[in-house]
Amino acid sequence: MTKTSALTAGLVATVSLVAFEYVAVAVAMPVVASELGGRELYGLAFSSALAAGVVGTVLGGRWADLRGPLAPLWAGVAAFIGGLTLAGLAPIMEVLIAGRLVQGFGGALVSVALYVVVARVYPEELHPRVFSLFATAWVVPSMAGPAVVGLIVETVGWRWVFLSVPFLTVAAGLVLLRGLAGQPVRGGHGTPTPGLLAKFTWAAVTAVAAVLMQYGSDGRFPMLAVGLVLLLVALPRLLPAGTLKAARGLPAVVGLRGLAAGAFFAAEVMVPFLLHEERGMSVFTAGIALTGGALTWSFASWLQGREVFRRSTNLWLGTVSLSAGILLMGAVAFPGVPLALAYPSWIAAGFGMGLIYPTLSVLTLELSAPAEQGANSAALQLGESVLSVVAVAVTAALFTASGSAYWTVFAAALVMAAAGLLVVPRAVSSPAPVGEGRPAVTVA
Repeated sequence: MTKTSALTAGLVATVSLVAFEYVAVAVAMPVVASELGGRELYGLAFSSALAAGVVGTVLGGRWADLRGPLAPLWAGVAAFIGGLTLAGLAPIMEVLIAGRLVQGFGGALVSVALYVVVARVYPEELHPRVFSLFATAWVVPSMAGPAVVGLIVETVGWRWVFLSVPFLTVAAGLVLLRGLAGQPVRGGHGTPTPGLLAKFTWAAVTAVAAVLMQYGSDGRFPMLAVGLVLLLVALPRLLPAGTLKAARGLPAVVGLRGLAAGAFFAAEVMVPFLLHEERGMSVFTAGIALTGGALTWSFASWLQGREVFRRSTNLWLGTVSLSAGILLMGAVAFPGVPLALAYPSWIAAGFGMGLIYPTLSVLTLELSAPAEQGANSAALQLGESVLSVVAVAVTAALFTASGSAYWTVFAAALVMAAAGLLVVPRAVSSPAPVGEGRPAVTVA
């Protein structure tokens, strides 16, 4: 195995483990809460990792720019392993939540550092293929993860959902270490800038706001409103200037990622409920619809990696496909619409995401000067995660307020996806690359 192939294998394995744990916790948590006697803290087990991840994303981006990606990468791996171990050994729910905090922080450091590693090591023409592999590394655990976790919980117990992953992470880290040996990843390109403490403060405010929105989504509308106001104040200070206006270039790229992620995940959360509770499908047949979306996400990512289409085509076709999929799935909410439409609808939505996601990752690195790769990668991931929380929270509140009208969720998700069509021209009409007259991207 060459160093480059070892590096690629290590990168993909690391991404897969972070993704698997994300899926695994959602499946195992009901059993965990029951055994540890902390049902009232159930939501905190999820929101704690989210909050820590927001801060970790901002810190990891700036750290990678100043010192290179290795320090945040290995610190993130250590925190990820430590948090999983603490959670797996937790005697009470409070200790498990502490482990989730550490795990979420570490996973965020790793995710941002890996983008900078890709920028430093792989030539630009290989970026589409690498990010295609990253996308697949997220999709596969979402397909196989629930069954694997269920088997682990039923045979050896829920603790091994947490305790088994550290061993795999160490193995992936050793492969990654071999691949990184001698690669041009040491040292940073950035210089310390004023206002760093303020940025971390705004990251903390953003984390709190996201948690408030998550808790407010079940009908506690004052909490939801407070969270939304805090986000409107704090989040723009962590994203590229002009993101909320979809300014041409990087701001539009970050904005489009947030819109696509928010639309897809807000709708996907409701798909199994719609098909099972409202239209009477079995849990298995309803799950097939989600599996179809995961498969086409992976296939479209593969097409993007082979550059079958131009990047502008990827974004146009992906956004149209995502919008069409959400529209058709929303139609399934009405009794007169054939249930069979659910399958092609989510196949279309997954295909659209598979084209959009890796393409925007590639564009982010292309639009980033070396000293900005970490910060801009962090902004891309931060905008995606926070706007997904906002979309899920707002659509859940609409669902509650409308008396469980499923169409309201899909209508709101469709508005977000369709808004992406207005942003695509600004994302693909990018400034000149670094070194060819492009001004440095400024971050608020």
